[in-house]
This record gives sequence, structure tokens and C-alpha cells, in this order.
Amino acid sequence: MSQPRVYNVYVIELDDEILSCPRFRAANPDYTGEKICVYVGSTYLTPEERFDQHRTGYKANRYVYRYGLRLKPRLCRNYQHFERRKQAEAAEERLANRLRSRGYAVWWG
Repeated sequence: MSQPRVYNVYVIELDDEILSCPRFRAANPDYTGEKICVYVGSTYLTPEERFDQHRTGYKANRYVYRYGLRLKPRLCRNYQHFERRKQAEAAEERLANRLRSRGYAVWWG
């Protein structure tokens, strides 16, 4: 019998060049430049495997594909091990909003 999937939230640092993208900038109107730009996602793969997929263009978010630099596990360490995809997606949204409120420029989903 196969093991049930476990979902995790992950954060990827994005290159500052992403600020030249109008949609990203519009999603972060209060961004001051004091913190980094990030992408927040969720996956049943390891965050490393999912980041590799983004970087190769497989099921990739276009911003991560073009501007992804590195995983930032310390930003999401309390958002791990969800039994259901919907739980992980809700946690992803909560983390994205929390990071944005703390001064990060964020794209998620």
C-alpha cells in the first residue's frame, strides 16, 4: 500500500529584476524594497524537487522560471506536513499574506 501524500509550503527568493514586471509590482503596491521578493507555493514533492521543476520549466510559475534564485526554508518552517492539498493551499495563502504584511514582495499560487 502506498504512503499518503504529505504537502508542504515552500518559499523561493526571486531576483530583484522581477520588480520590472508590471503585474508583480501591481500585486505589491506597498513594497518599499527593504526585504526580498519571494514566491510562495505548495507541493507534495520535496521543496527541492519542486524548485528544480520550476527551474526546468516543468509546471513552472513564469516568475520562478525567470527570476528564481534559491529556496528560503526558514521563511516557511512552520508551514509543513499537511495531509490534504486544500490545507496546504490555505497555509500557502496565509504565509503569502503574512510575508507581504512584513514587507516582502510576494507572488503566490
